[in-house]
Amino acid sequence: MRVAVLGAGYAGLTLARRLEQTLPDGVSLVVVDEQDTHLVQHELHRVVRRPSLAEEITVDLEEVLDCEIRQAVVTDVDADAGVATLDGSETLSYDVGAVCLGARTAYYDLPGVREHATPLKRLDHARAIRERFLDLDDGDRAVVGGAGLSGVQVAGELAEMREGRDIDVVLLEQEATVAPSFPSAFQDAVHEALVDTGVTVRTGTGVTGADADAIALADGSELAAAQFVWTGGITGSPAMGDDRPVVRADLRLGDATFAVGDAARVVDGDGEAVPASASAAVREARVAAENVRALVEHRRDGEGEFRPRLARYQFDVPGWLVSVGDDAVAKVGPSVVTGRAALALKTTVGAGYLGTVGAVENAVDLVREELHLDDEALEEES
Repeated sequence: MRVAVLGAGYAGLTLARRLEQTLPDGVSLVVVDEQDTHLVQHELHRVVRRPSLAEEITVDLEEVLDCEIRQAVVTDVDADAGVATLDGSETLSYDVGAVCLGARTAYYDLPGVREHATPLKRLDHARAIRERFLDLDDGDRAVVGGAGLSGVQVAGELAEMREGRDIDVVLLEQEATVAPSFPSAFQDAVHEALVDTGVTVRTGTGVTGADADAIALADGSELAAAQFVWTGGITGSPAMGDDRPVVRADLRLGDATFAVGDAARVVDGDGEAVPASASAAVREARVAAENVRALVEHRRDGEGEFRPRLARYQFDVPGWLVSVGDDAVAKVGPSVVTGRAALALKTTVGAGYLGTVGAVENAVDLVREELHLDDEALEEES
């Protein structure tokens, strides 16, 4: 019997680690990803300003997984048949599987945006954003389209990188507030932190297109831009037809296939839509692990008359965190915290995640880099 985990992002890696511990003997586990490493995506913006962090937020899959790992692009998934197509031709059949392919940057067919803007999904993107920004001159403008958490974070990094240069860093958001899908107290604190960092925030300002020199806005005007970064939304993997299918709280996509994390639009046990985020993906993966194991045992035991009762995901993220340059904003319960306390909390969460996937050395190095600690100070913090 074979279990397949398609994708090794937050959801896929967390799920695979859980399954290694819980699958019955004799069941094989294969993880498929187009990369041989796992990227801690929520810290990617830091590489724009501090390229040395790339090593800390990159995890070698072979070092943290003890199962078969295939490096390939998943190009199609038949969720009902239990078949994935790899690299356009090879087929991988599985008895129980999980689609954890994450999401891609959405460009919404806006003319010129894909061609003239840089997304922020990979290390190469962060490096390209950095190199372009360092080439800007006094009087130039860098524009970030989309004020979700990713857009907020990259705008903050660019603002801190000016180092005396007269460069306007502008953050555009078509909704009325930054971080539009988050609680209002969090939104207000993030907006204030952006302004304090020197970011020009323009909400209620949609993008309709772009060329090499300017960005077309929904009100008919243009905004000159020497650099354009696009974090305006997400769409599904090409293997899923660029779709993020809706799955219910048991995360089931097909007969024996689950969809976890940003690969799907999850509706939780209360019927509420779950926002796409790393923290939700990790928690969904824990539910998926229970359900994969339940189906494996059901099938291995001969598929009796009754299907197993599957666990249901309940959205339960305890708070939200975002970096804004050298500042940070954290919402934990009803409280909103900023400054070094929020930065320390965000760093602790990132390091804690690395620890849970077995990358302990990366976790220690991340804390050292982010909080500027030497070895003695690190021991005291621990």
